[in-house]
Amino acid sequence: MKTIKFTELNISDDIQKAIKDMGFEEATPIQSQSIQPILDGIDIVGQAQTGTGKTAAFGIPILEKINPEDKTLQALVLCPTRELAIQVSEEFRKLSKYSNGIKALPIYGGQPIQRQIKALKKKIQVVIGTPGRVMDHMRRRTLKMNSLKMVVLDEADEMLNMGFREDIETILKDTPDERQTVLFSATMPKEILEIAKTYQKSPQTIKVAHKKLTVPSIEQYYFEVKERDKLDILSRLIDIHNPKLALIFCNTKRQVDILTNKIQGRGYFADALHGDMKQRQRDRVMNSFREGNIEILVATDVAARGIDVDDIEIVFNYDVPQHEEFYVHRIGRTGRAGRAGVAFTFVVGKEIYKLKDIQKYAKTKIKRIQPPTSNDVEEAKEEIITKQIKDILDKENLIREVHFVERLLEKDFTSVEIASALIKMTMNLQEQKQDDTYDVLEDTGAEPGMVRLFINIGKNHKVGVKDILGAIAGETELPGELVGKIDIFDKFSFVEVPKRNAKDVLKSMKDNKIKGKKINIEPANKK
Repeated sequence: MKTIKFTELNISDDIQKAIKDMGFEEATPIQSQSIQPILDGIDIVGQAQTGTGKTAAFGIPILEKINPEDKTLQALVLCPTRELAIQVSEEFRKLSKYSNGIKALPIYGGQPIQRQIKALKKKIQVVIGTPGRVMDHMRRRTLKMNSLKMVVLDEADEMLNMGFREDIETILKDTPDERQTVLFSATMPKEILEIAKTYQKSPQTIKVAHKKLTVPSIEQYYFEVKERDKLDILSRLIDIHNPKLALIFCNTKRQVDILTNKIQGRGYFADALHGDMKQRQRDRVMNSFREGNIEILVATDVAARGIDVDDIEIVFNYDVPQHEEFYVHRIGRTGRAGRAGVAFTFVVGKEIYKLKDIQKYAKTKIKRIQPPTSNDVEEAKEEIITKQIKDILDKENLIREVHFVERLLEKDFTSVEIASALIKMTMNLQEQKQDDTYDVLEDTGAEPGMVRLFINIGKNHKVGVKDILGAIAGETELPGELVGKIDIFDKFSFVEVPKRNAKDVLKSMKDNKIKGKKINIEPANKK
């Protein structure tokens, strides 16, 4: 199917702008086929898996059809779980970023109902809720359906599996007959078809086939591990394979931040990418990754949707993906443009059943292998050094070095001893270089992957952002777009720079001048 850009769809400028901020350009198949019919008021039965972009497929038309001047409830989205209700609500929040006057509210069990009642009084136009809590509000008359124009059943088959059919029918019976009804489901059992027949008007069926794995050049492996061993095994794999660029996926933003800090602390050039980061931060991280200034990117599934880098050699699934299709999206980031790629998945306990579902869904074989040991890492390092030695012997003129070795031989050392000592020096230097990269710069209160530096000049010295940015860029050759947040106060300033560049900045800027004043620059204390 031909891909369609969002700019080709009949979508308002405000929502187009929000979609761009989210990093999306092309509509997914379910979005391409669903948005216009829903905008046209047609009832839809959409068959699509989680992770195919169906939230935006119904979210965009809902936001387009909402009348911001009308402060009554106009759209209801039913979800099987509180987690999905929250997720859908967050997507609505992002899509409606520039749509003034539109309010959406998630309501679900487990949250104090009085808080929800108070929120519902604030003229909410879109409610995203679980069936049980929606019915509770309907009984209390805190949720009135008389002005409702659209109902969406999201993951309808899951709601039926959880025993919500009676609740769903009760809710639908209490909504206006002229409403538009949109139904999305991964499967189409008999009960779903019965609901469609009873509560929809001449629905249009849209079916999106499973995405097939189209990257056979990717080698896929998994390890059965304990949670506490993941970090060590990850470090060994990175050391063994020494990838030019690697991508690590975690299921949560918190895990991304935790893991990024841990692997940075082990000396790897890594940074984080997730939805809580500002657009400028995300752009900076992605530019740094594309240019090879960071070698490892730790990301969530949502944040990684916009990643389009050809040279990613390895994808690590640090967490087993929450949905089968996410696995396909993740590993598809490597093995591009005819290149070979490798994907490693860490499996803990019962996650092995999820992995089996992934293999069945993606029609692929993921081979189980044993996690690498410390000895495996040492052997890999030896292979790297052996190759380096062979390349030097094949290509370099070593007359000077040969004379040096001959002088050492005259001092009663054997050739084996000399070679062993030189190799030991080489390995120690490599380890020292890695270990020294991040020491003393661990906790300065900066965003992940950055170091916050203190400079003893500020507004009173007539210093502006451009002066500090220009001085750093000029003295260190660090591109201006990689410099982070700059805060200027009366007598001092703070600037954030990437961790891997922090020592160079400190060294280059020491005893330097900004606007004619000699400065002092040092790592900041955590705020």
